[in-house]
Amino acid sequence: MGMQITSKNFENEVLRAAKPVLVDFYAIWCGPCKMLAPIVEELESSREDILVGKVNVDDEPVLARQFSITAVPTIMLFKDGREAKRTAGFMSREELEQFIDEV
Repeated sequence: MGMQITSKNFENEVLRAAKPVLVDFYAIWCGPCKMLAPIVEELESSREDILVGKVNVDDEPVLARQFSITAVPTIMLFKDGREAKRTAGFMSREELEQFIDEV
């Protein structure tokens, strides 16, 4: 299911990670987020080159504001402690794989 990212563990789990980290900013009430969740989980179990984390924007408004999250789902890829890229909205597995591989 991806590790739950909070403002308390964000620095250690995302910014200091040895691998790129795919972060899924989501909300429980969001339909597209629910559709994306199993795709993100599949990627987590099938790819060893990335880590996967999830941020519930309702539980973590500080992180949502810090990264200017205005729509969910928003997927961000962090590499070497910095945001490498982001996208918003539902994506197919193929689109998400391409998103990750283009970094």
